[in-house]
Amino acid sequence: MDDIFVARVMSTDLQTATPETLVEDAGQIMRDQGVGSVLVVDGENRLEGILTTTDFVDIVAESHPKAETAVSRYMSTDVITTDAQTGIRDAADLMVEHGVHHLPVVDDEEGVIGMVTTTDLTAYLSRVQSPSPEP
Repeated sequence: MDDIFVARVMSTDLQTATPETLVEDAGQIMRDQGVGSVLVVDGENRLEGILTTTDFVDIVAESHPKAETAVSRYMSTDVITTDAQTGIRDAADLMVEHGVHHLPVVDDEEGVIGMVTTTDLTAYLSRVQSPSPEP
């Protein structure tokens, strides 16, 4: 499994927003697309941050009018990322170490090119390995 790279399991159908996108619009994207995060990128597809379903807890708790609040107010900017050639074990270790469920995949030239989630890793493992313990 060490020779399996992130590129093999990452999602490339990305949902993005700009820092100026309203949280209401970002939430609608997430709900419509059935995803748990929106990547926040600049005009050149460079990662600026990430807004996740967890961030919406803060939005609701602080009761700011959603239609007047930009994504930049709540997005995480200290985003843990990886590249497409990282092994999935290393990617999983990063996710566990930092307590994240979404790991954007970035490229120096293209910007954001994919996303690996705990769901992606679980789906891959369920096809590769037999459930434990074996009968």
